[in-house]
Amino acid sequence: MSLLNDAAGVESSKELSRFRNDVYACLKARADALFELADALLCEPGPVRSPVDLTLSPEYRRGHGALYGALNHGRIDVAQLREVLAGLPLPRWPDGRIVLAVDVSPWLRSDAPCSAERLFCHVYGRAKSASQFIPGWPYSFVAALEMGRTSWTAPLDVVRLGPADDATAVTANQLRGVIERLITAGQWRTGNPDVLIVTDAGYDITRLAYVLRDLPVELLGRIRSDRVMRRSAPSREEFLLAHPRGGCPPKHGGEFALADPATWPEPAVSTLTDTTHYGKAETRAWDRIHPRLHRAWLDHEGALPLIEGTLIRLKVEHLPGDRDAPPVWLWSSKTGVTSTGVDRCWQAFLRRFDLEHTYRFWKQTLGWIRPKLRATQAADRWTWLLVIAHTQLRLGRHLIEDLRHPWVRPVPRGQLTPARVRRGFRNLRPLLAQPASAPKPSRPGPGRPPGVPNRRPAPRYGVGKTVKRGRTLAALQQSGQ
Repeated sequence: MSLLNDAAGVESSKELSRFRNDVYACLKARADALFELADALLCEPGPVRSPVDLTLSPEYRRGHGALYGALNHGRIDVAQLREVLAGLPLPRWPDGRIVLAVDVSPWLRSDAPCSAERLFCHVYGRAKSASQFIPGWPYSFVAALEMGRTSWTAPLDVVRLGPADDATAVTANQLRGVIERLITAGQWRTGNPDVLIVTDAGYDITRLAYVLRDLPVELLGRIRSDRVMRRSAPSREEFLLAHPRGGCPPKHGGEFALADPATWPEPAVSTLTDTTHYGKAETRAWDRIHPRLHRAWLDHEGALPLIEGTLIRLKVEHLPGDRDAPPVWLWSSKTGVTSTGVDRCWQAFLRRFDLEHTYRFWKQTLGWIRPKLRATQAADRWTWLLVIAHTQLRLGRHLIEDLRHPWVRPVPRGQLTPARVRRGFRNLRPLLAQPASAPKPSRPGPGRPPGVPNRRPAPRYGVGKTVKRGRTLAALQQSGQ
């Protein structure tokens, strides 16, 4: 490893070894088996087909019983691990800003009726505009994004959504915890740019902006192209000019129908940018645009708030492959943005799709959804082990010599994909800290006696939400709120 002779490489090696020691301190039960399982994930030469196959790896010095015992009965101090992740070096944008993305990826378990807390997860089918709902465990991820074209992200938190959870409330609490840990770790200080949080369609972006309004964050999310927004209400002077007899001034301005250009006023900001893969990217932004709040605010006490932001319309000439590109509508919680801020918003939104590369790498290479685990606690432990493994790959990507196949195109050092970094991690591992202790000799248990059936069948669980709202939209409207 000639790269370790450089000062930067030595510092990266120390950072990676420090992280491994911190991770081992977060493992409170079955620590050695869990830690070596993560190492086996990192050093496996090919895709993970089943967790039990990892017991044949030389990095895992225990038997298959220890593996299942670690997943089923181990314990990870998740709160401590989250603090460790928040203190690591994070990717930043040219202005020093941290950009986070939040998204949900399902672990589909349609064939597991004995697994609890499954939900109907929305997945896309192979046909155009085809989608279906399959039982599974949805996991919400928060990761830091890098600038430019890359398949790397920095996962900071993961939460499994349960049947009784409000997805927006859970996401808000998850984001609040991540931001507070970043502030505690010194990643954000007073005077730094606000943390930009990017979401895709499906999130109530205005509700998230209202709940997180006391944090130094800017929320950016895609909204549906058939939404009808509202412009800001006219001032008192403008209202009196239009209505000389006076009256109660309106709370909302005129309608802004995203599908009807006749309702669009002149944009406050317009930009035109040349891109490599999309042709010319044209954006138009309108300031102080807000939605009318209704269904998601049934439990709100008092008058509904007015949440204004910036509405951005992004239109590119074509998608890769000369496909037609429909316009994309974005809403930012910041008002008074400039042309630089508008360009930063749509560029950050395009970088949100780097999470899809992370999901694909986890599912197809690291085998995230391969185990047939029954307990949700075991699934959570397995998911956190993948976060630990992926973080080690990110910290060590500048220390790896590329083990390139003859038919694979070479890439510059430091620009390897996660899969190619993992291919050479086995050569880096002996140079890093090894906190796990050697296994002690033992004998396997006797197991169930032959001919004795299982007299305690596993319980079966239903699928779907279990909590209903106590109030309805009609009751809210009748109350005058």
